[in-house]
Amino acid sequence: MPVVRPGEHQPASKSAPQPASRMRRVSGAALLALVALCIAPSGAEAAIAGGKPIRILVGAPAGGTTDTLARTIAQEMSQVLDQPVVVENRPGAGGNIAADMVAKSTADGTTLLMSFTSHTINATLYKKLPFDPIQDFTPITLVATVPSVLVARPSLPANNIPDLIRLAKSEPGKLNFGIGAVGSSVHLAGDMFKMMTGTYIVNIPYKGTTPAITDLLAGQVDLMFASTINVAQHVKAGKLKVLGVTSPTPLPQFPGVQPIGATVKGFESSAWFGLFGPANLPPEITQTLYQAARHGLEQPAVRRRLENDGAQPSGMPPDAFANFVKQDVKRWATVVKYSGAQPE
Repeated sequence: MPVVRPGEHQPASKSAPQPASRMRRVSGAALLALVALCIAPSGAEAAIAGGKPIRILVGAPAGGTTDTLARTIAQEMSQVLDQPVVVENRPGAGGNIAADMVAKSTADGTTLLMSFTSHTINATLYKKLPFDPIQDFTPITLVATVPSVLVARPSLPANNIPDLIRLAKSEPGKLNFGIGAVGSSVHLAGDMFKMMTGTYIVNIPYKGTTPAITDLLAGQVDLMFASTINVAQHVKAGKLKVLGVTSPTPLPQFPGVQPIGATVKGFESSAWFGLFGPANLPPEITQTLYQAARHGLEQPAVRRRLENDGAQPSGMPPDAFANFVKQDVKRWATVVKYSGAQPE
């Protein structure tokens, strides 16, 4: 019932016809209000579990790319949601420890997972997991992707992908790849390259990216797929050379370097980082978390920070991200089976 103030008359149940211009103004205002509700969470919508702290679990040590992205997005989400968002590191088993904790958590939006490419690789790499990488999670958004580059020791007699393929085919088994982490996206990028080019290049595994890069810089290994973040400084200093990038388009950090896919049709490989909740997360909570994360990724300072680190911000919606995860499991399954990789 409408409120009648003193001195006012209650309007009749059927209001008199209004001028068309006023009706248009009212309709426009209502439309703008509806749009505002759709694109920005209200105070009520933003209250996840009554304002309790939200934890983002990271299955990697502090200081790495996954951890840095999680802390960046946590700070932005905390401001939008007006409640604490904290990051907790639970490294180990290729991210599976953190993932298992989130999979078994209460679906109220207070326990989230910042995962990475291993989430979909592990579906095939591990013969048995304590969770299902698809069924036991609610995808919220793809936060960012980080392309890789194929780098080589400067003395390698190949300066681009066609040169490398010719060299590898002329001397099968003579060249080698340094592998920073078995089962990682950069490891499997090398096996994908061999699978798609019909070449035989020996894998040399290391316990970590840093020792692998150290030996590449010393000329002890020939080649390595690596994150742009890890090798950009060495390329700039002339200590390594880039033969190709794994993104579908050239990268501004490496002018003149062509995508590997320009020679090897269909080749593409990037590390990705995404935000998940446990299965059966209510749609309204999923949407609120997505809007908060997307808002953070749209901030110019955040975008500049990520791009300076070689990351490409995304903000993919939940439905699209869910489809991305399903397709990525299938894509990596083929490469994992070809490689014969076993978890360390």
